[in-house]
Amino acid sequence: MRSIAGGFITFGGTRNQQDIAALAERVRQPIGPDFRLAVLSLKGGVGKTTVTIGLGSVLASLRGDRVIAVDANPDLGTLAGRIPSQTISTVRDLLNEPNTRRYVDVRKHTSQATSRLEVLASERDPAISEAFNEDEYLKALEILEYHYNMILTDCGTGLVHSAMSGVLKSATALVLVTSPALDGAQSAVDTLAWLGAHGYEQLAREAIVVIAASQSKNAPVDVEMLRNYFLGRTRAVQVIPYDNHLAIGGYVDLDNMQPATRSAFLELAATVVEPFAVRPPRFDAPNPFSGMAGPQP
Repeated sequence: MRSIAGGFITFGGTRNQQDIAALAERVRQPIGPDFRLAVLSLKGGVGKTTVTIGLGSVLASLRGDRVIAVDANPDLGTLAGRIPSQTISTVRDLLNEPNTRRYVDVRKHTSQATSRLEVLASERDPAISEAFNEDEYLKALEILEYHYNMILTDCGTGLVHSAMSGVLKSATALVLVTSPALDGAQSAVDTLAWLGAHGYEQLAREAIVVIAASQSKNAPVDVEMLRNYFLGRTRAVQVIPYDNHLAIGGYVDLDNMQPATRSAFLELAATVVEPFAVRPPRFDAPNPFSGMAGPQP
């Protein structure tokens, strides 16, 4: 299984080796140049940041691409706290960097997890972080696009702050995170409705809804009912089961997750990559005997 997963992690759960291998190959497909994924939720505390790190970790560990997750939360985002810190730099420091043409100039402002996922932290000073706006986000994105193949943005909970406007304008795919509870589900429904009413109909229609379990059993609402509801309104739905490792709220490490949780993140990553996959063209070899008289071999 470790050879299937590139030597970094072992996936498992209820799937057999053939299923895992097939999902891993889907994750590894070549992609086009516009992989900009926004991970959002209108309600806090539903696992949005955890999903960002988990998904990004799978992508980074299975692919050869440079993968980065950006914290665009204007209210002291916690993304950088979910992996070991290698720098105190933030997105503000990156924007103030005089030269960003070389990868090494950007890398000194990021932290990298064991999965190879890099994280760019949000500003830690509340007074400064509130000033992070659309233009600054788009400038940061322009810098990152030069060096990274896959960019994930961990959004704040609001939909109308300036940075979010930049996120939605530039995003080419959306993951909407909710919990298996009435208030979380209602927030997800409201988010889809807001997106549809503000010019993001296609983004909403092709979104992937992630239902992140917040307790080990006895979910407040029927998860299968939620899945069926959102399947009729979005491209796909993925359930992330409850996991003690994720519930702690500390570092997110794929090796410390339960096999079923890793398998769910693997399936989510395969679903996310699929629309961006670039299939190589097929070339039909010419028949060397074409045009020759008589019987051909």
